[in-house]
Amino acid sequence: MFDTIVVATDGSESVERAVEVALDLARRFDAEVHALSVVDESEISSSPEEIRDELREGLRENGQNAVADVAARATHDVVTAVREGRPANEIAAYARKVDADAVATGTRGRHGENRFLIGSVAERVVRTCPVPVLTVRQLEGQGAEAAST
Repeated sequence: MFDTIVVATDGSESVERAVEVALDLARRFDAEVHALSVVDESEISSSPEEIRDELREGLRENGQNAVADVAARATHDVVTAVREGRPANEIAAYARKVDADAVATGTRGRHGENRFLIGSVAERVVRTCPVPVLTVRQLEGQGAEAAST
């Protein structure tokens, strides 16, 4: 049923459980896992021009660390990718490119406090992705939510 699963990650604590669930699903179905991180082009373009290159490099490095973390936690090989663009668009395009059967993502990312139920990127992925999207929220008492209680 699931041959290819894309895990969208930004490396934030709120994505931890989504990574766990996606890797468990992949183990159960012996599915190939793709870990994808997207450098948000709007963060770069809205920053002062003199720091854009440095910011881009820092965000790419964070993305590389995020996908490497997914690969390190997996029991078999993981294909990793870091792209730049609008996160929801890039996630949907990547899912089409690799012929994914599902995309897993957290409900909140680095900017999660801006939305009540589901983060804006996760919401756009659900609306635009051509394959089923598994949204996984961080449980209370875990990660970033624990720090705010």
